[in-house]
Amino acid sequence: MGDTRTADETGQGPGLPPVITFREPGSFARSVMAERHPALIQQVRDAFPYGPRQLRALDALLHEIAHGVVEPLDHGSPDRDLWLEWGREHLGRPWFDTPFLWGESYFYRRLLDAVGYFGEGPWRGVDPFAPFKRAELSGGTVEEELRALDDLVHLPAAERASALLHASLWGNRADLGFRGPGGAPEPAGGTPAGGLVADDGAALWSLLPPGARATVAVIADNTGRELIPDLVLVDHLLRHGHADRVVLHVKPGPYYVSDAMTADVADCVRRLAGASGEAGAIGGRIREAMGAGRLDVRAHAFFCAPFPYGRMPGDLREELASAALTILKGDLNYRRLVGDRLWPGTTSFTELTAYFPGPVAALRTLKSDVVVGLEPRALEELERSGHAWRTSGTHALIQVRP
Repeated sequence: MGDTRTADETGQGPGLPPVITFREPGSFARSVMAERHPALIQQVRDAFPYGPRQLRALDALLHEIAHGVVEPLDHGSPDRDLWLEWGREHLGRPWFDTPFLWGESYFYRRLLDAVGYFGEGPWRGVDPFAPFKRAELSGGTVEEELRALDDLVHLPAAERASALLHASLWGNRADLGFRGPGGAPEPAGGTPAGGLVADDGAALWSLLPPGARATVAVIADNTGRELIPDLVLVDHLLRHGHADRVVLHVKPGPYYVSDAMTADVADCVRRLAGASGEAGAIGGRIREAMGAGRLDVRAHAFFCAPFPYGRMPGDLREELASAALTILKGDLNYRRLVGDRLWPGTTSFTELTAYFPGPVAALRTLKSDVVVGLEPRALEELERSGHAWRTSGTHALIQVRP
């Protein structure tokens, strides 16, 4: 993929707010490295009957995070040279001194190395997060949400479109890593506990009028309870003529705990198609759309790279430029879209995303500190509330740059 590091990653760009690191005591980022990552190592350790080699490697990674410095990938790792280049300013430093975006990404890459995902042994290609994904997909909550689709069938198209857009948005709370130890609890009852801090939903639909022969790109985030409503929204776009074709971008391999890969798309389509009522009908239409090429799944390597979207390679930029709209799902994609920095909350979303090669929409529940594009009065009220509204998953946003 080449060297895509810039001042945007290191925090040295002129006139820019600092890049978020794990360094600040009491910060959300620090809690991720100090609490969530160690807990995840233990969860992965418990989920599989790993042998001594994998167990030693996991224990070593846990010790390194807390007491050591950032070490390179093992010799023989297929992308070792790439990460040596990407991490040349971070290797040999304490983990807590690295940028949040880079360090979090590298942690997951090291975790894959520890369990032998890229090795030549029997654990090659075994997704360490698969048990968590499958448990969620087969749970009673998913069944309840699939049955709820029957209630939307007779709604007018505009009302159904709005309901499905919001289902896709709030489905982003279904983040297995976020709900692990140290993560905020998900609001009960399946309904938002907070609200929208920005709502450009009308602008989104104005870019996709019925009958437009448009291609829409959807950059997915989590599988399971988020990807299913994403697929339901895709079905609506295709069925009602808001898009003639949808390209669904997923990760090429395991990344963050519940990030969607092609295998997860297949699991979710099977879950839909095997359901009764409207969910089953949607699953059947999704399969037909995939077979006809109207729904295409892509998995570009850049989606597992530790960089903002301003550094996307030319082939991906060219592809997204041809879309009538690119919809980015989730918190990580938002951080990569606007830059993982301590921006003032009123910073212009439009200006920060002006580099993006086409119209772009962000659908995201707030689970990290970065947020931009807010009205001053709304931001002031949120800050006065006393709640951790930036990181609790109780608030969300729809932001569009036409």
